[in-house]
Amino acid sequence: MSRVVFLEERCKGCRLCVDACPAGILRPSGRFNRQGYEVMETEGACTGCASCAIMCPDTAIRVFKSAKPKGEAS
Repeated sequence: MSRVVFLEERCKGCRLCVDACPAGILRPSGRFNRQGYEVMETEGACTGCASCAIMCPDTAIRVFKSAKPKGEAS
């Protein structure tokens, strides 16, 4: 299963990733980093599309994609 990891100390809470996620699984977490910005979190299954990481101006998001089973078309 693909997953998203937030580098919380780099996140500035701009929420561009929330708007960019086609699966709608990203949301504000209610937690704040040392700079006082609210960091994001995931809720649901990530598709591994990396739209959130591409959109992030602070490179605060890492996407780890699941390996596809052998024989599955790309």
